[in-house]
Amino acid sequence: MTALLAAALLSACTESSVPVQAGDILRNIKEPVFRDADYTIADYGAVADGTSDCRPAINNAIAECSDDGGGRVVVPPGKWFCRGAIVLKSNVNLYLSPGSEIVFSGNPRDYLPAVLTIFEGTELYNYSPLVYAYHVSNIAVTGEGLLNGNAATGFAAFRPQGSAQQDTLRQMGSDCVPVHERYFGERSILPPSFIQPFGCRNVLIEGVRIIDSPYWVIHPVFCDNVTVRGVSIESHNLNNDGCDPEYTTNVLIEDCTFDTGDDAIAIKAGRDADAWRIGQKTSGIVIRNCRFNSLCNGLCIGSEMSAGVENVFMSDVEVGKCHTAIYFKANRDRGGFIRNVYVNNIVCDTVLTAFIRFENNYHGYRGGNSPTVFGNFLISNVTGGCSLECGFYSVGIPGYEISDVRLENIDLKEVQIPYVLKNNAGLVFDNVRIGGQLMPHHPDETDMMRLRSN
Repeated sequence: MTALLAAALLSACTESSVPVQAGDILRNIKEPVFRDADYTIADYGAVADGTSDCRPAINNAIAECSDDGGGRVVVPPGKWFCRGAIVLKSNVNLYLSPGSEIVFSGNPRDYLPAVLTIFEGTELYNYSPLVYAYHVSNIAVTGEGLLNGNAATGFAAFRPQGSAQQDTLRQMGSDCVPVHERYFGERSILPPSFIQPFGCRNVLIEGVRIIDSPYWVIHPVFCDNVTVRGVSIESHNLNNDGCDPEYTTNVLIEDCTFDTGDDAIAIKAGRDADAWRIGQKTSGIVIRNCRFNSLCNGLCIGSEMSAGVENVFMSDVEVGKCHTAIYFKANRDRGGFIRNVYVNNIVCDTVLTAFIRFENNYHGYRGGNSPTVFGNFLISNVTGGCSLECGFYSVGIPGYEISDVRLENIDLKEVQIPYVLKNNAGLVFDNVRIGGQLMPHHPDETDMMRLRSN
């Protein structure tokens, strides 16, 4: 990061500047509380030699801990090999001691039989996530140890994008094929998420380091009360998003470092007709005090957000080099809405496209006629270094304009074009400087090519 950006970050207020409205979300989040009892996996036959299969011991310790009323399942220091998924149960904290490492098998067949999960916003039966929980409550993965997905030896070779399987699944979702008929199983080339609580309540993921994920790294689905704190992710495989809350409410993501092969955080709410059938929006997300180094985007909402995303608050975040720092995306198939988003105190380094981007015609359009409604955004106190394209990009669709966006105290240093605007309504610039120029309070879309950076 440049010295200028580092200084800007240090000068930001030390206390979280998330708006007051976010307090209601934080009060709703209830972290799990566990009984004071430890269940050490070595007592169940696990051996820390890096080759012996410790999965039976880990899952047996989890089951007994849960049956007894809960507590900690302790992974001592050492390298523990796990041939298949760890399945969390109610009232269990999987605790990774300092110096511990769980290395997962790289063989996709070890994650069968298939479980109910979600791939890119569509429900299906597929490989189990490496750490999976299904309709349980009060669960956690904590400690200072390492979770190694070992995907480079298996799942990382899968190429689902543009594949016949991806098209088949998306068509199943569009046609509302019963979910139990969407079985992919052993012939699937659709990789699983790393950590996925599915339909869970009171979830904590704290402190751990995560590397080499098969696909999306932390993916809470149909959950309520989720805290992701102090997590470090280093994973650069295909579509390695850091944290993707989906159909989920009351989420706190704080003090994390995400070094990822795709978006650092991508907020989701299902895809197209499958999401309309489910009808559960994602709401109440607070993101604060994080560092993002991602190949694609920093904060992203979409494009799978068809049940709607609202009430998102992000503050005090450092974004390194990426495609786009703050990105809201949908297309004419998605439907739903993105609304009530508040972003404050962001420092960005270099972006390939735009520092801030609104897009209602994202690629992947399949011929539908259900544009997304964008409305009520406040983005303030953003400092940006260099953009290879433009500072601010906002392009809507006639009749579905990008509405009620306010930018305050924005300073984007080096750009090719200050902004690109089309089909906006209620856009306001308040002390916005792009390329050293003060932008008009109500920018005219016809000005975008005239106002070039010097």
